[in-house]
Amino acid sequence: MNYQERITFNPGQCGGKPCIRGMRIRVKDILDMLASGMTEAEILQEHEYLEIEDIRATLAFASTQADHPVLKVS
Repeated sequence: MNYQERITFNPGQCGGKPCIRGMRIRVKDILDMLASGMTEAEILQEHEYLEIEDIRATLAFASTQADHPVLKVS
């Protein structure tokens, strides 16, 4: 999945944090819902403006953020 089509950054919105399709729902909000145990179906039911692809893009984005090089300082 190409998350860049769904994850947006706007300095004037939500403090520049990554959001879903220019809306005021942050990637972190969706990750928090998933971490709390909500299912994708529950999230979509509670937030009717979201699409399953938004949740999947959130996970893809989070995956890339967690995969960064670790530098060892000698």
